[in-house]
Amino acid sequence: MGTPSDDELIALAGRIGSAPIVDALGVRHRHRSHLHDLVAPAPGRRLTGPVMTMRFLPLRRDLVDPGRHDFGALLAAAAGSRALDGMVLVCAADDPEQAVASGTKLARLRSLGLGGLVTDGRVRDFAEASEMGLAVWCRGEAVRNANDVLMAWETGVAVSLAGTAVAPGDWIHADASGAVVIPGNDVAGVLAEAAAIVERDAAQVARMRGDDATRARRG
Repeated sequence: MGTPSDDELIALAGRIGSAPIVDALGVRHRHRSHLHDLVAPAPGRRLTGPVMTMRFLPLRRDLVDPGRHDFGALLAAAAGSRALDGMVLVCAADDPEQAVASGTKLARLRSLGLGGLVTDGRVRDFAEASEMGLAVWCRGEAVRNANDVLMAWETGVAVSLAGTAVAPGDWIHADASGAVVIPGNDVAGVLAEAAAIVERDAAQVARMRGDDATRARRG
């Protein structure tokens, strides 16, 4: 059997769901991999794909280079000549109460072909995100931008997202149950382990239901 394609891995993750993937990571890697308390404009819209990272810091106007420390400039630099179709932008906000993106920034992600955004900060314009078909997972909706509070600082680095380490090249799967970070060098292995867990759990449930039915007939 050959190496699964990205599309095959995305489809498999969607069938499995985030909880079994977390269980599989507990078996294979034993480090924190889950992200709690994220919400989405469209919770039924799953998001799975390879990660590109962006780190925000509290604003220091004396340190800002406008040509570099800008969301669009950093995104363009990170993209380079790469195809971004299906990638997931992970934004480490440093502040769960501040918005890292709004409808304009989300539209930029969509135009570049990214699949969506995951952040431990907030996002403005939930309705626009939902309408444009972009998958977004965050701490909640904000009504105020954070341009005078946060600065987009760098991309392509490992970040801490709500207590979970995320590195460029990792994968993220997010659905209505939560989000999970998968090491980029073991995506196929983790998903295969998760699929086996789902199969074992289903067999165990079937056995228990069979035992219940047998007891009911005897009773």
